[in-house]
Amino acid sequence: MQSDFVAPPPAQVPLDATDLRLLDLLQRDASLSNQELAAAAHTSPATCLRRVKRLVDAGVIERRVALLSAERIGAGHLTAFVEVTLDRQGAEHLAAFEQRAVADDAVQQCHRVAPGPDFMLVLQVADMAAWNAVVERLFTQDANVRNLKTFFSVRRAKFEPRLTLPAAS
Repeated sequence: MQSDFVAPPPAQVPLDATDLRLLDLLQRDASLSNQELAAAAHTSPATCLRRVKRLVDAGVIERRVALLSAERIGAGHLTAFVEVTLDRQGAEHLAAFEQRAVADDAVQQCHRVAPGPDFMLVLQVADMAAWNAVVERLFTQDANVRNLKTFFSVRRAKFEPRLTLPAAS
């Protein structure tokens, strides 16, 4: 039996002005070399390297990725925002659906939400045929999915994964 215990959020990492400069620069362009990053952050390369490593080790920097254009590589032109309501909301049922959703390549984001539906998903698929395959795979075969409400994006006006950084502590 699973517990309904929810772990507290991890402790906030203290960040000074140099850390925040580095994070801001990396959010804008994670491909900067250590030399370029150090120069832009007004610090030495050794200090820059040490601080970035500390930020990675502390979990502040989760990973560095390249943002691709789905249209230019033909990877998917259909973005769906899906509200999912489960029939049974016990901790084990929520965890089971979440595990299936996060394992699916079409799912870009999976959030447990309240109030309202149990989950909000963001999916990227090539076309309606691919969407139908996801529906069958994630929702139809799961007898615990009670309701879906899907919204399809007709135009993306903004996509910015950068976080607004706090003031230096």
